[in-house]
Amino acid sequence: MGDYDIRDDLRYSAEDEWVRSEAKGVTIGISDYAQQQLGDVVFVELPEVGRLLEKGEPLGVIESVKTVADLYAPISGEVLEINPALAETPEAVNDDCYGEGWMLVLSVADPSEVEGLFDRAGYLQHIKDREDQST
Repeated sequence: MGDYDIRDDLRYSAEDEWVRSEAKGVTIGISDYAQQQLGDVVFVELPEVGRLLEKGEPLGVIESVKTVADLYAPISGEVLEINPALAETPEAVNDDCYGEGWMLVLSVADPSEVEGLFDRAGYLQHIKDREDQST
């Protein structure tokens, strides 16, 4: 397994989005594993503020030099804020995926959806299982 920065204070979706609970809702981005798999990110398309998302629904697109991939809502909620800096500097996802590379803030419609996401250990096992299947 590769060397990935998977943090204890976050929750993770099976589609490699991370979720950080905060007072105003949850902040979402993609994991270090995901950004390493994508390679150099060159474009990020995010939903409009105010859009209602259902868990598992595509919410945007991320494009790298290797591929184009959909982004999925890890939980249900309303888009409260997007990171406008990613339009000009999408490479922030590679440089600081847990900081400057954050993507959006969602309200939390159902707190149990956050608890249902992977913790660090579960997400690392998920990555290992996928890597084992691909070899």
